[in-house]
Amino acid sequence: MLKVAVPNKGMLSQPAWRLLSESGYRLRSNDRQLVVEDADNGIELFYLRPNDIAVYVGLGTVDLGITGRDLLLNSGTRAVETMQLGFGASTFRFAAPESSPVKSLEDVDGKRIGTSFDRLLEDYLAGKGLKAELIHLDGAVESSVQLGVADLIADVVSTGTTLRNAGLRVFGDPILHSEGILIRSPHLKPDDERLSVLSRRLEGVLTAHRYVLMDYDIPVERVAEAVGITPGFESPTVSPLHDKQWVAVRAMVPKDQVNNLMDRLYGVGARAIIVTALQASRM
Repeated sequence: MLKVAVPNKGMLSQPAWRLLSESGYRLRSNDRQLVVEDADNGIELFYLRPNDIAVYVGLGTVDLGITGRDLLLNSGTRAVETMQLGFGASTFRFAAPESSPVKSLEDVDGKRIGTSFDRLLEDYLAGKGLKAELIHLDGAVESSVQLGVADLIADVVSTGTTLRNAGLRVFGDPILHSEGILIRSPHLKPDDERLSVLSRRLEGVLTAHRYVLMDYDIPVERVAEAVGITPGFESPTVSPLHDKQWVAVRAMVPKDQVNNLMDRLYGVGARAIIVTALQASRM
């Protein structure tokens, strides 16, 4: 049975649970359940602390895990990133007080940096030929400067509101772009059929989140123009209608482009344009 670790709490937990649920897996029925066996799908889910997931996967205690790229790299384990999951996007960045003379990456050299991601930051600074004193903090990193513990911080930033409220400004290029990812144990072969099945299910749901089905009628002489607007994945479906001068077209299109595509289709003569949401897919 495939063992999969998922976040027990935190920013990644709800999106991860929703993705697994929509992929057909059975989740826990209450917050006290830490292990759920889904025999029908050959999977066992372990609800773990987000910071620990990469450690368990890297050691091979569990086969797969859903965590953040920042947490994976900071763990220093042998777990391998397998798939981007498209949620929990954030950046890992430096921030300093508005009045601080630290304004560029070079200014970081020799300073005290408060962070929860020691290993990730140490590797980054080493790659840039810089050295700094890293102050490990498990939380409330943005308070470390005001309390005199650090000169600046390196932390995960989503909107930046928390940092601004603490009187800090972000500077320099992002240290890392992070998001929710699927990771695998080095002991699990990348061509393992169980991994392939789970990956196809997840990708099918992710695709369904990004695309919709678009149906419309178009005069026969305008089909080429319309298909140029909605080429679909392999090719759109074109079906004859009772009126031989018209055909019906069906294609998958990006969800975030729906209204623009409808306007363009209408402009080339398409009518009865209908959009339908997708629940899952296999591409």
